[in-house]
Amino acid sequence: MDTLSLLDKLIAFDTTVGTPNLALIDFIETYLSERGFRVTRVTAPEGDRAGLFAVIGPEDAPGVMLSAHTDVVPVTGQPWTRPPFELTREGDRLYGRGTTDMKGYLASMLAVADRAAQADLAEPLKLAISYDEEIGCVGIRQMLDRLAPAIGLPRACFVGEPSEMQVTIGHKGKAAFRAICHGESGHSALAPQFANALYLAADFMAELRALQADLAAEGARDPAYGVPYSTVHVGTLSGGTALNIVPDRAELAFEFRHLAADDPDALRARIYDAAARVSAGFGPEDVRVEVEEVNAYPGLDVAEAAEVIRYAKAMAQGNGSAKVAFGTEAGYFESLGIPTVVCGPGSMDGQGHKPDEYIELAQLEACDAMMDRILDSLRAAGEPGGPSR
Repeated sequence: MDTLSLLDKLIAFDTTVGTPNLALIDFIETYLSERGFRVTRVTAPEGDRAGLFAVIGPEDAPGVMLSAHTDVVPVTGQPWTRPPFELTREGDRLYGRGTTDMKGYLASMLAVADRAAQADLAEPLKLAISYDEEIGCVGIRQMLDRLAPAIGLPRACFVGEPSEMQVTIGHKGKAAFRAICHGESGHSALAPQFANALYLAADFMAELRALQADLAAEGARDPAYGVPYSTVHVGTLSGGTALNIVPDRAELAFEFRHLAADDPDALRARIYDAAARVSAGFGPEDVRVEVEEVNAYPGLDVAEAAEVIRYAKAMAQGNGSAKVAFGTEAGYFESLGIPTVVCGPGSMDGQGHKPDEYIELAQLEACDAMMDRILDSLRAAGEPGGPSR
């Protein structure tokens, strides 16, 4: 099957993050198995979502891995003017949820899998297909220990997040937290006699802002990023039930995104120290700021001189490289010692997560061409299109 036909099928599956994706996984598993791939399904703890590892070709060589996630962000509340779960072509644009992020790349992966099934391979083609990437790379973290036993570690990995087909060599790591501020309830007429949980929250937020200011002024810097330093961000604050009640609980959700040069454990320690300082300032032991880490994923930082960069540039036929603001699953693969880059069709800034998401046909064609070059690099010597050795 070609990429456009596959994309039409993939968009029709509503795989909004956190919802079941088994119908899509069933389709892909059958498709790959019929073409001779050795497929391993990895099911999420909840049982209603799954990912796949698949491989075709000889078992005594490392090969190359292509990686994509199946989940898409919600469309609820967005002003779509086209059906989000139906592929709509208008000129050179293809509309639908996930066309850019990242079912366009997944369709190209599956199309090259069809071609690989008809090739004489000297090295294997490997596929990693995950779930729940959009909530902090949760799925691949749950799948990771099955990768090596299922398909073996490849010599290179391409994560197909939208980069306009530019080889991407870095992104920041992230840790997300919840801070629960425990105060004392009372009548607001006697407010000074009680510890207001929102005041704890405000003081803790001030500490986080001070940490951000210090990172901006004194922290590590990497000019390849639009924001060239590590960041701290508070996303939500909630607390209180009525104006005449001193609130005894408030909650903040916050995160940091760190450069490779900033130790995430050191940042964690500074956050926990800040919570302790705020808690101590209010006196009673049961008045406190309690910080809980809810999710984290590693960053990606590949040296420009790495062999995987040379190989990726040859496959993508580009000379440049970049770093991106958003996170990907690439850091998890790198943590296993797999040389990894991010390179895929579409623009995250231009189309990702937006209503009327689309991908340009030229981007998909460039991705298909890259896939053909990867396949050629895996072919046996002497096969038409294969490398000479």
